[in-house]
Amino acid sequence: MSRAFFLAALLAPGIALAAGTGSDFKPKSTKTTKTCTDGKVWDKQTKSCKDAQHSALDDDELYGAVREFAYAGQLVQAQTALAAMTDQNDDRVLTYWGFTHRKLGNIETGMQFYKKALDKNPGNILARSYMGQALLEQGDLVGAREQLLQIQSYTHYDSSETWAETSLRQAILTGQTYSY
Repeated sequence: MSRAFFLAALLAPGIALAAGTGSDFKPKSTKTTKTCTDGKVWDKQTKSCKDAQHSALDDDELYGAVREFAYAGQLVQAQTALAAMTDQNDDRVLTYWGFTHRKLGNIETGMQFYKKALDKNPGNILARSYMGQALLEQGDLVGAREQLLQIQSYTHYDSSETWAETSLRQAILTGQTYSY
């Protein structure tokens, strides 16, 4: 069996998945990234773009905007929406602070946020995946593999792979990390 075939077979179950805590689906593009600018978010109630800090959106809606901005590569806008979230110690908020800082080139700051997210919730597999990808980018293959093993220990009850596991496994195999 060729290496390419083996890799494709290994990775195929999760290829269609995308990032997100509690969601394996990539965020849909909405008016937040299609219409709004300068980190504003689409407010369905007012049917207009609002400053994230002054919108009527709850943390779950803002989190959706964060994921959408991150997926669209609008990292500063994602940070604007993150800053508007009420609970800055929520592990999903910490995870995306880590992701956005890492992707903006602030690797150490990103790693600090990932560690805080994992201190709050050791089972946060998205934080583990992103941390593993950061370790891989720094040349730490052993550390990346350790994060993959940790992800697997938290998801062993389910035979299907999550995006967190699949993306880190693929990054380890190919050396290519994800921008979302």
